[in-house]
Amino acid sequence: MSLVRFAAALGLALGAVCCGGAGVQSSPSAPATEVSPAIAASDGGPAPPATGEEDAAIPVSARDPSWGSRLALVTIVEFADFQCPFCQRAEAALQAVRSAYGPDKVRIVWKNDPLSFHPNARPAAEAAMGAFALAGSEGFWKFHRLAFDHQGSLGPEGYLEWAREAGVASSDLAAFRAGLDDHRWAAQVDRGVAEGDAAGFEGVPSFFINGVLLSGAQPFEELRSIVDQELASAQAAVDSGTPRERVYAKQAAVNVAAAAAERAAADKARRDADDDSGVVYRVPLGKSPARGSPGALVTMVEFSDFQCPFCARVEPTLEALRAKYGDALRLVWKNDPLAFHAAAGPAAEAAMEVRAEKGDAAFWAMHDALFAEQRSLVAGDVADVDAIVAIAAAAGANAGRVKQAIALRSHGKEIDADGDVAADFQVNGTPQFFINGRRLVGAQPQERFEAVIDDEIVKARALLAAGMKPADLYGARIKDGRGPPELERRPVPASLPAGDPVLGGAAARVVVHEWADFQCPFCGKVESALAALAKDYGKRVRLVWHDLPLPMHPDARLAAQAAREAYAQKGDTGFWAMHDLLLANRQALARADLDARARAAGLSMDRWAAALDGAAHAQAIEADVKAAGEAGIGGTPAFLVVPAGASSGYFIGGAQPYARFRRIVERALSDVK
Repeated sequence: MSLVRFAAALGLALGAVCCGGAGVQSSPSAPATEVSPAIAASDGGPAPPATGEEDAAIPVSARDPSWGSRLALVTIVEFADFQCPFCQRAEAALQAVRSAYGPDKVRIVWKNDPLSFHPNARPAAEAAMGAFALAGSEGFWKFHRLAFDHQGSLGPEGYLEWAREAGVASSDLAAFRAGLDDHRWAAQVDRGVAEGDAAGFEGVPSFFINGVLLSGAQPFEELRSIVDQELASAQAAVDSGTPRERVYAKQAAVNVAAAAAERAAADKARRDADDDSGVVYRVPLGKSPARGSPGALVTMVEFSDFQCPFCARVEPTLEALRAKYGDALRLVWKNDPLAFHAAAGPAAEAAMEVRAEKGDAAFWAMHDALFAEQRSLVAGDVADVDAIVAIAAAAGANAGRVKQAIALRSHGKEIDADGDVAADFQVNGTPQFFINGRRLVGAQPQERFEAVIDDEIVKARALLAAGMKPADLYGARIKDGRGPPELERRPVPASLPAGDPVLGGAAARVVVHEWADFQCPFCGKVESALAALAKDYGKRVRLVWHDLPLPMHPDARLAAQAAREAYAQKGDTGFWAMHDLLLANRQALARADLDARARAAGLSMDRWAAALDGAAHAQAIEADVKAAGEAGIGGTPAFLVVPAGASSGYFIGGAQPYARFRRIVERALSDVK
């Protein structure tokens, strides 16, 4: 999601999207069997000759930038993102691999996998592939080093200068610039993304070492242990007659197959131990958009988000199910826009406005178009409202009314009501389905849906045979199901510091305690939900910040010291101003960056230097860490929503949607006497 692929492994959209835990050796999913044609020449000409490794479990091609010999015994395929701080951090370990083993033993192959929440990652990837096309692998690796060395200043001017330094000839610089403008190398990047999706890892950086997956910015020792193991295994394969030019493909096939078998066994054991697919939940339909007959044998409720890539990925499966089951299957849509998807809320508003103006058929046309054009919903890291409005207008809605609905949240009550149902039934990620009340999580294979649907059809036909009306089937199937569970409550830690930074008045009826880390991407993503909470509830809610710098974030503790010093010098106002700057610039938390922000904020630099050099606020930070431990909190962001005067509060883990916060704050307000 690591910076994870939105916390989704193997096509599943998982619940609490928060930083926590180091990357580990993992298992890949099914290998890629087909890749998109790539453009190697600067003019978009024919692809280079095959290397005989395109059929490998993790494909390698002359289209991919590489370092080292084609006949090396070990190939490390790296999927990475130029804006990812963990990918940058991994470079030291990779350089150590180059030095320790040399190009005859180890080959390193680069695959682009820019994450959607890194706005500069894709342009940088296209620029790097332009350098590759015009200056070869040597030029690519020089550009690669410059991009990581200047990660905080990725942009068109830098790309041009780095291309020149990387060896792109002066006569080719105009072609390089034109290639960036017309996205000439986008297909190369798309191929890497497709191969990454097929490989099924959790985030970047991820390394396949002769097919063995190692995730995260691991130290050299971790890489070395696998490289040494694979050197011995590959040499044995060569000694047994495997040609050197096929050793990578053979080793990758063996390792990927072994990992897949191990994963399948583990998945089965986990499903057997924790499978609630037979449990029925009492999920209400309300007046949500529906596709299919009210008398369908099976009703499938989907909680989804128009910007979620996994929701888009499951759409072809849902279409195939509709084609197979026809009138026997009804689909019901519930909006669950995630807080870290900038376009999800506006897209949901637009879709509901289309429905209000033109009915359910137009809603579903809008639904299909939003997923088909998902990449156009954002510009950088903000919603492209004009693009969303254009899609709605094409579905028949009035553009002006759609734009107004987005601006005013005209359908906010309906969308929030869906969010409340999601919260009630612990829908912690998208997509998530309830098939006649039976839960299925994530973008699952079609056969997983069919197994539940087929079973439910048998039950429904039995009810019809007993005289039940078709329109009553869904209600009958769920009436004895589980209702909403109680919200999780945790005691307020006895050691909770009283002097931490506060936003809001002392007379607030609800206190929201937040444990967070300035380098955590999800702490930044949840800010929009917290800002909406402050706007909507005003003086009734107070937010209290508690530091929880995670070990995996090397700059987080120093950033916490910096914010604490701003607090010491300028109180709550100074803290929150620094807080906003730090979370908005998580990739620039080195001491020099922090010093620059302190000067801009008008802080006393003498006091600042003394505090940071002497770790003056370490004790306060450790007090927050201790309180987090007492509350059972180990990841960020995490929240405890406490009614005034109460000794316990409602727990929220991760960058949850605004609806989740609103629902729990409402519950806490109702608890106040």
